[in-house]
Amino acid sequence: MSVMRFTGANSREAMRQVRAALGDEALILANRHTEEGVEVLAMADPGESAAPGTPASAPSSRAPSSRAPSSRAPREAPLPSVSLAEPAEPVLPDEREAFRAMSARLLSEMQEMRSLLAVQRGEASPPPREQRLAEWLRESGFSRSVSEEVLAGLPDSLSPDGEEAWLASRLAARLPVEEDELALLDSSGIVALVGPTGVGKTTTAAKLAARFVMRHGPDAVALVSTDGFRIGAHEQLRIYAELLGIPMHGLDLDQPLEALQTALADRRFVIVDTVGMSQRDRRVIDQLARLKGAAPVRPLLVLNAASQPEALEEVITNYRQAARAAGMRLDDCLISKHDEAGRLGPLLDALMRHGLRVLLVAHGQRVPEDLVVMDAPMLVSQALAVRNPSVRPEPPAAAALLLGQGRRLATLLATLRERVPGFSALDQAWQLAAVPPTLQAQRLAALLEKAQAGGGSRVWMSRARVRGEAWSQPDLRLDTAGQWSALPVPQHLVPAGELERLAAAESEGALQAHLMAGLPGREARAWLVERGRDWVAQVRSSQRVEFEGERQTLADLAAAMTPRQPRALRWRGREARLRLAACPVSLGCGEPNGLRAWAGELVDACSGRLLKRSFWLAPEALRGRTVPLLVTQLAADGLPALTRRANRRLAEADPDMAPSLRLTLAAGLAAVATRLEASEEAWALSLRGDLLALLAGKKRGSAEALLEALLQLGLAREALRELGSVGREGLY
Repeated sequence: MSVMRFTGANSREAMRQVRAALGDEALILANRHTEEGVEVLAMADPGESAAPGTPASAPSSRAPSSRAPSSRAPREAPLPSVSLAEPAEPVLPDEREAFRAMSARLLSEMQEMRSLLAVQRGEASPPPREQRLAEWLRESGFSRSVSEEVLAGLPDSLSPDGEEAWLASRLAARLPVEEDELALLDSSGIVALVGPTGVGKTTTAAKLAARFVMRHGPDAVALVSTDGFRIGAHEQLRIYAELLGIPMHGLDLDQPLEALQTALADRRFVIVDTVGMSQRDRRVIDQLARLKGAAPVRPLLVLNAASQPEALEEVITNYRQAARAAGMRLDDCLISKHDEAGRLGPLLDALMRHGLRVLLVAHGQRVPEDLVVMDAPMLVSQALAVRNPSVRPEPPAAAALLLGQGRRLATLLATLRERVPGFSALDQAWQLAAVPPTLQAQRLAALLEKAQAGGGSRVWMSRARVRGEAWSQPDLRLDTAGQWSALPVPQHLVPAGELERLAAAESEGALQAHLMAGLPGREARAWLVERGRDWVAQVRSSQRVEFEGERQTLADLAAAMTPRQPRALRWRGREARLRLAACPVSLGCGEPNGLRAWAGELVDACSGRLLKRSFWLAPEALRGRTVPLLVTQLAADGLPALTRRANRRLAEADPDMAPSLRLTLAAGLAAVATRLEASEEAWALSLRGDLLALLAGKKRGSAEALLEALLQLGLAREALRELGSVGREGLY
């Protein structure tokens, strides 16, 4: 079908002509306004039969037949069918060639757009290495949700030889394990072994009692059995008790534990062997409720390592729900029949998803030898060593998503508490957001006073207010290893005078160094020298000093300074190099102590573009020890902007939060983000990847992106805590 021109008084009239001549499937190529009205160029869809009135078999009298490549155009709303207002005019040969080329181009572009949309709609396949590791986890018995969490932080630079170690470390970090057996054996109280039938509760109770007796003697331990169903159950436990020389008491199923309160009053450790019940038995709640009494009872869930994944999922879910309904917390477990398990992966996967902590592992029938402590890396290595291509069932999508988020947050928080000094205290400060706003400032002040630790260093920020804000940047603590602390020091909590601030900072213990935001006064410098403290002061380029008997500014003196070895570092998400130079100077006016002036130029490692220029003064005696302090103070220059960003985000999320608490959280998170950006340690690289995975899209590891991720982490944790549906999982 050739291209045809239709002319009407308006667009509606022209389209009526097109429909009457070519039908509903006509391809509209162009339209324009002319002196005669509206002109439309159209052609029939080659894939459809010709419209009525223009048979395909009849040659057109207006133009020779011509066909351009095309695809079906999107069908528009049908136009009303009316007769032609006037006959269509033929298209001239030169115009026809132009129209033919244009239609071909348009149709080609439509095909390319369809192909692009099809590619975008399809799921992008993960890289081969990620597919291989995901397959390994699946065959080892781990669910898709856990696998996705583990592989979310897969580094690009990981070598094939290091894949297994990296995978094991990522899994081990998600498996709560009590690695100190004495933490259980030295705790007094009542522990109750609960679980379904046949998981080995009675034998495990005997092993546990034997461990207590070996450490504390028989006079401190007692056994209790509530299993009146199985024939000889009481007698089996009584035999163990006689061999250990400890008393054993039997309870009927309907008797509460309080009935033995008098008999157990002089026993420090009481181990209760409960009757085994199916996880689907509604009497599980009643059994757990009868364990409650005047003394608190700690339930321990005994899990059979050889159980099917579906059964493990059901046992953990139903027993934890039953414990919650009975007013108890079920957060710990014992693994039984470890030696009978074909694969450990399904069990460890369930423990990771539910946040259950492993206390002990039973791997045989011998009492008490076959009850040991296994650390997380050992259990994970055993799980990864056994692979089976069978597919394991997945938990419900909604539950997997919620529990997966809880596990991810718990893992990140645990790493931050372990690796970042002061983060535990900052985490406690964030929890103050749940108390009434009128009490937040008071409790924060008590927390900050209690959390003060002696030693380390102090980065004194400018006393001036941050631009556009009504507050000043809190000071920064450094621990004895020079690592940034997450818990800042709000300026309104320190004295106003310079000497008073220095003395107050060292009231809890002598500090190694003071990093000042400006040149300290004469009295402050004398105080620092008298006590032998290191100090560095960041000063302006216009600061005047004496060099070789001539008084000049540091900016003029920079050319005469002796260059030092450049230092590579990360600055605001990019690789940079710090070029330093120094020379001895004095302040004149009878200043007794010599100083050393430092000039630093921070340049982009790739382009060589100057990013920042700074000047410092420090005691001459420091010399090379000054450089780490300069780098720390240089990194701290970005804290006010990050703190302002975090403060505004927190104000949007919780407008009722006390300003002092909000500023403390904002400054602490800014410090953590800055430290993570600059660190090249393996744990920091892994943590950066996990944090950035919380954000939508692919983000660079800049301090701004890390700060956003830390805010997401804290706000999501608070939301999950309020829901109260994630269990322990390290969130409390």
